[in-house]
Amino acid sequence: MAPSPDAAAQVLVASNRGPVSYDVQSDGTLAARRGGGGLVSGLSAIGPDAGALWVCAALSDGDREAVRRGVGEDGVRMLDIPAEVYADAYNGVANSVLWFVHHMLYQTPVEPVFDAEFRRRWASYESYNRAFAEALAEEAAPGAAVLVQDYHLSLVPGLLRALRPDLRIGHFSHTPWAPPEYFRMLPDDIAAQVLRGMLGADRLGFLTERWAAAFRACCEDRVGGLGSTRTGVHGLGADGEFLRRRSHEADVEERIVALREEVGAGRRTVVRVDRTELSKNIVRGLLAYRQLLDDRPEWRERVVHVAFAYPSRQDLAVYREYTAEVQRVAEEINERYGTASWTPVVLHVKDDFARSLAAYRIADVALVNPIRDGMNLVAKEVPLVSDEGCALVLSREAGAFEELGEDAIAVNPYDVSATADALHEALSMPAGERAERAKRLSAAATALPPSRWFLDQLDALRGPRD
Repeated sequence: MAPSPDAAAQVLVASNRGPVSYDVQSDGTLAARRGGGGLVSGLSAIGPDAGALWVCAALSDGDREAVRRGVGEDGVRMLDIPAEVYADAYNGVANSVLWFVHHMLYQTPVEPVFDAEFRRRWASYESYNRAFAEALAEEAAPGAAVLVQDYHLSLVPGLLRALRPDLRIGHFSHTPWAPPEYFRMLPDDIAAQVLRGMLGADRLGFLTERWAAAFRACCEDRVGGLGSTRTGVHGLGADGEFLRRRSHEADVEERIVALREEVGAGRRTVVRVDRTELSKNIVRGLLAYRQLLDDRPEWRERVVHVAFAYPSRQDLAVYREYTAEVQRVAEEINERYGTASWTPVVLHVKDDFARSLAAYRIADVALVNPIRDGMNLVAKEVPLVSDEGCALVLSREAGAFEELGEDAIAVNPYDVSATADALHEALSMPAGERAERAKRLSAAATALPPSRWFLDQLDALRGPRD
């Protein structure tokens, strides 16, 4: 397939979610909202004259209406994939199957079940990936560099390679990668299709060497190796400059005052900020805090667990149930231990970035205990922003552990008793040691900020082919 005569994009990014979204206002007009994150700042780092294009899916009714009206921003192409196809691909496969495999979340006595309904959804996943591949093939200038993002688009590199063999194609996985013995859970043909789709890329990026090695092992196990595809590791860091500046703006200062009032004067804080994503392990974190109060009564009335658990994927029943369980356990702890002057758990379930930054700043301890996580930027952000320097209790199953483990207190995410002991150790850490550790954690956390992370991948993709 040849590029369209107007194809001029020299650098293309493909991702499910784009840098802008649209809402239909009451008067029928469309309002655009800009997003943030590593890809947005990364793409801006290459400059306005780089001939860059972002290809993404229309996620909402507002997005689809914008596509139909021909409304859009320069440098963004939004794909109006049929809503039912998108739902099957995104919720039915990407988030209910591939995410579960890579994070090893299945309750295997009863799930997964790969039946005719799954095959129907898989056909939608193929259509969704094909729409991206065709759009990229149409928009890319000869020899352009294409950076495909994440598990939603695992088939795109192979599909795009067949259409445009002249392109430099990269793919980056923001999740863990399942080990071969778990990846084998997928039907054999589907597993091979995912791997061969990925292997259509010249280069595949991962957040840690552990996840890259797992991918290579799956390729050896299922399709006989990598072929000519290269792998590389790019450990996405925190945007230190932005976070330090943003965390001292007026709205954050206001929320600090309110939070300190909720916590109470002189009390220590254990802070967590997460989406209510199954892999984040919020319930076991609450149970560990409860265990701390059981085992170490000296901490009662002296510590508050500030837990911000923002609802995620509430269109899936299992996530709604998990969010409800988080709330139930928090309420149980407060009923069991709370007094007239002390609320042991301050739980918020409404997303508020300024309030999250306020929590970061007052943190004495950051609790980051995922079952399995590609990276976990919260582990990098809290030590960076905390006013007095915080201790970090960190799951050894977080990708960030590879970079931060030396100065964190490591935990097995399944071991509630050991996590309670780790919280006690963190709360008992002398202020000087806490500040020194936080300083080293901050340096490691900002080693590869988003703009450099993106440019490193682009440079590696554009480099000589082996």
